[in-house]
Amino acid sequence: MGILVSLIIGAICGWLAGYIMKSGHGLLVNIILGIVGGFVGGFLFNLIGISLGGILGNIISGVVGACIVIFVVRLIKK
Repeated sequence: MGILVSLIIGAICGWLAGYIMKSGHGLLVNIILGIVGGFVGGFLFNLIGISLGGILGNIISGVVGACIVIFVVRLIKK
């Protein structure tokens, strides 16, 4: 059940980040971006001392992290 919730939260985070960053990816890429973004966002928030808990906190850190991942991928592609 935890894996399913993580995938759903990852999909939401990836979709929101794609919408914010105007990136046209499909559902699978959005899920991957959301999951990777969750790790990146969680790491960065932990690094600066911000602790977000619960589903809303996971979504916020996932969206921020996914936006950062999209930004870095765009830099690499140029």
